[in-house]
Amino acid sequence: MASKERELRVKPINNGTVIDHIEAGQALNVLKILGIGGHTRHVVSVLMNVPSGAMVAKDVVKVEDRELEPEEVDTIALIAPRATINIIRNYEVVEKFRVAMPRNVIGIIRCGNPNCISNSNEPVSSRFVVESMDPVLLRCSYCEFVLDKNIADHLL
Repeated sequence: MASKERELRVKPINNGTVIDHIEAGQALNVLKILGIGGHTRHVVSVLMNVPSGAMVAKDVVKVEDRELEPEEVDTIALIAPRATINIIRNYEVVEKFRVAMPRNVIGIIRCGNPNCISNSNEPVSSRFVVESMDPVLLRCSYCEFVLDKNIADHLL
């Protein structure tokens, strides 16, 4: 039996975080959530539309020398609910977990209702209740506006 050759698109990282199983097309939004732009000091690898058996296509983001904050993981869950987080130290996966959707989303998403009090000059943070995780459905706690599409467009 001939051995099957493996192809590595990006080399393994020494330390950092690999965010895998991101829905295809969401990698750039994940970078936005992480505050990673063109002037980052971290080494970042982005794979988009990688073939995946379970998802047909997926995106992958690797960030060297950085581990994510819990708030960042919660926000990623809103746009990529099937994402997995791999913490890498000394080229070994020391922790691997699937993102978990928070029950309440506060101060992360802008309400789609322009008349919502959270979009006014009042000193209130946006507040949503997660009503469904698949598909993602968020309901504004102030005006009942339902946000179920293009959630990444509403990130604060």
